[in-house]
Amino acid sequence: MYKIAVIPGDGTGPEVVNEGLKVLAAAGEKFGFKYETKTFDFSGQRYLKTGKLVEESDIAELKEYNAIYLGAVGNPDVKPGILETGVLLKLRFALDQYINLRPVKLYDERFTPIKDKKPRDIDFVVVRENSEGLYKGMGEFQNKGTKDEVAIQISYNTRKGVERCLRYAFEYCRARNRRKKLTLCGKTNVLTYAWDLWERTFNEVAKEYPDITTDYAHVDATTMWFVKNPEWFDVIVTDNMFGDIITDLGAMIQGGMGIAAGGNINPQGVSMFEPIGGSAPKYTGKNVINPLAAICAVGMLLENLGEREAGKCVENAVIEIVSTKMKSLAAGKMGYSTSEVGDLVIENLK
Repeated sequence: MYKIAVIPGDGTGPEVVNEGLKVLAAAGEKFGFKYETKTFDFSGQRYLKTGKLVEESDIAELKEYNAIYLGAVGNPDVKPGILETGVLLKLRFALDQYINLRPVKLYDERFTPIKDKKPRDIDFVVVRENSEGLYKGMGEFQNKGTKDEVAIQISYNTRKGVERCLRYAFEYCRARNRRKKLTLCGKTNVLTYAWDLWERTFNEVAKEYPDITTDYAHVDATTMWFVKNPEWFDVIVTDNMFGDIITDLGAMIQGGMGIAAGGNINPQGVSMFEPIGGSAPKYTGKNVINPLAAICAVGMLLENLGEREAGKCVENAVIEIVSTKMKSLAAGKMGYSTSEVGDLVIENLK
């Protein structure tokens, strides 16, 4: 009996989560696993009414769950940064979800903006360090509000944090067993402290994985090659900020935010899975948002729980309807409503 915490969140989050839960129920029926869910309201509406976000008592309760399923965070009536810091980053840091895992996989060549690229060309995974770097929130103002103001934002990287991320990436690359190539994405020519640590640790850990081919690319070159030669990549490992940037580009070349799912992973604890497209408030309640990213997040969640056959079946059902049914992956242009897309996945799942 799996315990799954559900955070529908804001905007279209509840709509796509509803479709994901429909698919989860169908997968449970097909593969015979049992689960129970509890909904947690960490939304912008709740914050506006109560001033509450994620509290320590919530963290303690969530630690008793096997996984977290998140819809979206973001409300236009809440100042930017409050929900992101008080919900997303709070959960990631408090639950030590130190890996952000982002598969970038093209399911149908019609939906990539890159000319002449096929599904075989766009199939890689980004492993992003998820608990340190610039997102640690360290820094200060000096002489704030004056003409001499200085704003300092610190990229905080520890040997322990870097090494555990790199080891996860090496192990993931080995288990993925595709090209067995791991690329370190950084900026060693300019960020000479943080990336000296990353590069040294990467090279040291690589000695323990002689079966994995390694290389290095500057982050700016990586963005260029995502567009020009995405087939060069197998698994990429990078820091928090660069990972945040390149995975949005990855989402675009795989077909858009409507198909992009990700996991915030604690390999020894509670992990959280979500569509990465945000709350999309302008589409709220219209039944037009694409739920496939949220459904793919269910597939990732199942795989993480050890229900690998069920997770793969969910992904295969998504691939089938993307390649045979969908007119577009964009909201309002799919040829189907949000709920109809969920029903199509369930039909193919069965």
